[in-house]
Amino acid sequence: MSLFSKKTQPSIDPELREQFENAQARVREKKRLYRHLVLFVAGAILLIIINLVLGIGKDFTMFNIDWFVWAILLWTFFFLVHFINVFILSSFMGKEWEQQQIDKLMLKQKNRISKLEDKIIESSPTIEKKSPSLTDKPSAPIDPNTPL
Repeated sequence: MSLFSKKTQPSIDPELREQFENAQARVREKKRLYRHLVLFVAGAILLIIINLVLGIGKDFTMFNIDWFVWAILLWTFFFLVHFINVFILSSFMGKEWEQQQIDKLMLKQKNRISKLEDKIIESSPTIEKKSPSLTDKPSAPIDPNTPL
């Protein structure tokens, strides 16, 4: 190996690579959710301190409830949506579900194409449906000296 040659990466099975990438993406989703949780708790504590200890916005209430309670409730809603997306919806509509749907649609499309081919063959008697195979041999030997 020379000094300036590129290192060659070992080839990885495409299926294993896809599984690894899916696992990586899943870990990133969970990591973002945990960060969101930490930020939510710290932010809620900060909002409480701002209102109750520092007295900022103490006079602002909606329906006799302090503004920071509404802010925390709204943030709780967004956190719950994030949680549901990561832990509930991801299991129902994850990569496996997506691949199943793609396979199902591809099979459906192949069936429609074969039905259309059958209709065309039935309507036109001069067209024959023949799929090439590797075992087909030419009926006569091919002479290399014969012009095409």
